Amino acid sequence: MSSLPQVAIVGRPNVGKSSLLNRFAGRRISIVDAVPGVTRDRVTAVKELSPPLELDTYDTRWVEFTDTGGWGVYTTDDTRIDDAGCDLATLTKDIEGQIGEAMDQAAVILFVVDARDGLVPLDETVVGLIRRRQLEDRVILVANKVDDQSWESHAMEAAGLGLGVPECVSATSGYGAKRLLEKIWERVEPGETPAEAEMKVAIVGCRNAGKSTLINALAGEERCIVSEIAGTTRDAVDVRFEMAGRPFVAIDTAGVRRRKSFSGNVEYYAYHRMLHAIRRSDVVMFMIDATRKVSQVDRKLAQELQRQYKPTVIVLNKWDLTPEDADAESFGEYLTRELRGLDFAPIVLVSAKDGEGIEDVVNMAFNLREQARHRETTGQLNSTIESILKQRGPSSRLGTQAKLLYVSQVAIDPPTIALVVNDPKLFEGRYERYLMNRLREEMPFCEVPIRLLFSKRSRKSLQDVKTRQ
Repeated sequence: MSSLPQVAIVGRPNVGKSSLLNRFAGRRISIVDAVPGVTRDRVTAVKELSPPLELDTYDTRWVEFTDTGGWGVYTTDDTRIDDAGCDLATLTKDIEGQIGEAMDQAAVILFVVDARDGLVPLDETVVGLIRRRQLEDRVILVANKVDDQSWESHAMEAAGLGLGVPECVSATSGYGAKRLLEKIWERVEPGETPAEAEMKVAIVGCRNAGKSTLINALAGEERCIVSEIAGTTRDAVDVRFEMAGRPFVAIDTAGVRRRKSFSGNVEYYAYHRMLHAIRRSDVVMFMIDATRKVSQVDRKLAQELQRQYKPTVIVLNKWDLTPEDADAESFGEYLTRELRGLDFAPIVLVSAKDGEGIEDVVNMAFNLREQARHRETTGQLNSTIESILKQRGPSSRLGTQAKLLYVSQVAIDPPTIALVVNDPKLFEGRYERYLMNRLREEMPFCEVPIRLLFSKRSRKSLQDVKTRQ
C-alpha cells in the first residue's frame, strides 16, 4: 500500500467532503451530488503541499487525501432504494467501516462540518467515534461553506465540539484552502516523493464482475466495498500498491450497464468517470465473469478499449465457480469470437475472492506496458515490412503493385508506425488487418494494440522549390 502520509476527510453527509477533495486535487475526482451517500468507497488523490511562506523553506511534502462516505448516511431500518436500485441501508455498515479504516490509517483527520447549517446531532456522533478511537490529536476541525469573512462567525459554533477552533474554508470558492493546506503540512512528517512513472491500471467490467474484490485481493484488506448489490462502486477509486518493488496504481471503476438503463445523474457521471479512467490508464484489466455469458455491455467495453488503443489483459474471474469440465482453451476461443478485435489480448484465469491468479494478472499488466512502450528501429521495421510484402502484398484489380517507400515508428503508447506508400488505398481493410497480425508475430509488441498510419509521398511542386530558393 501507499507509504505516503494519509489525510482522511470525514464528516456527516453533504458537508462538502468530496468537493474539498476535488479542490485539493485541482480536478474532479469524487462525484459531487446533493443525494446523500454518493461516496461509498475511499477515494484518494495525491497532493504536493507547500510550506507556509514565513518559514522560508522549499521543503514540500507529499500526502494522499482520502475522501470517505458520509457517517450515518442511513439508519439500520432505512429501506431507501437509490437511483441504481441499491438498498442503501444494507451498505451502511460497510461505508462506516471504510471511514473507520481511513481514520485509523491517517496521520491527519479533517473533520468537516457545515458552517451554514450549523451543528447537528450527527456531527456529535462523529466526534464520539473519534474519541472512542482516541484520535483527537490527529484532527483538524474544518468548517466548510465559509465563502468570505462574513461567514466566519457562524463557523465558530463548531468550536463547541471540543476539537479546537475550526479552519474556515470554502471548497467551492477556495476561500481558506491555502491556509488549511499549510496546517496539514505542519502536521505531517517529510516523506518520499511518489514515483512519476507509476503504472496506472484501470479495472473495468460489468456490474458484479469482481472489480472491487480484485482491488481488495491486491490490498489484502477491505479497501473497496464489496457487495452483491449491483452498482455499489460509484467513483473511480485510485489505490496505490507495490509488488516485488514495482509501484502501480489500480483504478477501481463503476460497474457498467446499458446506457438506456441509467437512472439519475450519479450513474451518468460514474459511467463517464469510468471512460476517463480508461483514458488516463497505461493498461486495462477487463474483468469478465466466467459464470455468465458475454453480454452486450462487455462487447461495447471491448469496442471502447480498441477505440482508445489500450493494452488490455482479459481477467476471467470466478473461474473456480465454473463446472469441473470447463475447458480454458475452449473458453478462450469463445471470448475471441464474442470480443471481436481483442483476439491479441492475453487472458488470465483468476479467483479474486480467493486471491488466486492475482500476481499473474499484475505481472501481465507490467509486461503489456513494456510492450506498449517498446520502440523499434527504422532499419528493423523496413526489413520486416518489406519481407511481409514480398511474401504477400495487397492485390489490386487494376494490377497496381504496392510499394513501401519509407517506414518509421513515430510514437509509443500505443506503438504507432507511419508508412509512406505509393497508394494508401491498397492497404485498406483486410490487408491492413493482415499486416497488423504479421507485425505482432514479428515485432516485440505482440499483445498490445498497434496503430498504422498510411500516407502517400507528396511531390514538391516547382512553385515550392522556387519559394524555398
